Amino acid sequence: MQLLIVAVGQRMPDWVDSGFAEYAKRMPPELRIELREVKPESRTGGRSAEIIMGIEAERIRAALPKRCLLIALDEHGKDWTTMQLADQLQQWREGGEDVALMIGGADGLDPQLKKEAKTLLRLSSLTLPHGMVRVLLAEQLYRAWSITQNHPYHRA
Repeated sequence: MQLLIVAVGQRMPDWVDSGFAEYAKRMPPELRIELREVKPESRTGGRSAEIIMGIEAERIRAALPKRCLLIALDEHGKDWTTMQLADQLQQWREGGEDVALMIGGADGLDPQLKKEAKTLLRLSSLTLPHGMVRVLLAEQLYRAWSITQNHPYHRA
């Protein structure tokens, strides 16, 4: 099984890349985290947010494997605890299907793309920079895995 993070945005600051890499490398080989960056659409030219999100949605779809379980990060999504994420991660592993977690651009994810997702997930009620979301998501996936393995990283 693979965990795929598909994120709109490129050329993140070094702290984002190194933070993400730190947690990704901690994952076991049978549960890798892979990041696929998607080029954001230019916000110039007077196009609406809906048009821009639609273009970015097509780029996200192109980055997804043929078959995977889609999870959309969204401010109106389910607010899982870390323990609930660990339970969900275990269910995903038992299902054996790859999981793609999608992070939208500045305007969020296209509504149709969100409808295609099995779950909408909210990481925080706070507004977070997109780069920080990558690091936070990778850390929480590592923490969830550590819980399923009774690893001491997570201390409840």
